[in-house]
Amino acid sequence: MRNIKGFFPGIFTVGNMFCGFVSILYSFDGEPIFAAWMIVLAAFFDALDGQVARLSGTPSRFGVELDSFADLLSFGVAPVVLFYNLNLYPLGRWGSMLGFVFVMCGVFRLVRFNLQQTKLEEKLPYVGLPIPSAAVTLVSYILFCYEIWGTLRFPKALITMIVAFSGLMVSGIEYETLPKFSFGNRRNRIKLVYVFVFLVALIVNPRLALFPFGILYVLSGFGKGAYELFKAEKAESTE
Repeated sequence: MRNIKGFFPGIFTVGNMFCGFVSILYSFDGEPIFAAWMIVLAAFFDALDGQVARLSGTPSRFGVELDSFADLLSFGVAPVVLFYNLNLYPLGRWGSMLGFVFVMCGVFRLVRFNLQQTKLEEKLPYVGLPIPSAAVTLVSYILFCYEIWGTLRFPKALITMIVAFSGLMVSGIEYETLPKFSFGNRRNRIKLVYVFVFLVALIVNPRLALFPFGILYVLSGFGKGAYELFKAEKAESTE
């Protein structure tokens, strides 16, 4: 029975991988919008596979490793191919090394996450910006620009974000995990409210909602770090 239950999280992981593969194909076909949406859909499957594994009580080391390979394809390689086909990188092929840096930092982030997952059922804060969040925020900028201006605007801003997100993925900044379906503590309630507002915004206009909420999540790591530093300094001053 456990083997049958363990099959279901794998379906979502394969769905994640398939979306990344399709995104790459459509990037080469000159369809950046569809390619970007495939990466967003891959993130949806990625969020579900872990939740399903925990709910079904079937998290496994194999599932963790498979998920990492799927993430590398969908959130590392697929966005880099999309940006390359948009002629985003400066200095031609030498500039495309920027894409390699993003993939390299994503690989380091995934390996570090796997090494930290000593207990598969335990949900620890993410150390470093998760690669799905980095990828979705970047490609959602493309969706945001096409919705407002009908084309990609301010490419230098996107290049800056690629560099910044690469650094954040290998940083020591902590980011929150997805909330549990519980109102037991204040932090989890805040996360649930954030997710609820995000889902409502997605229903209203997903092209405009994804990028601002993605940036908020990226900045939340700095806010959390500043708050923890403030608490630590306050505790020292009262001693």
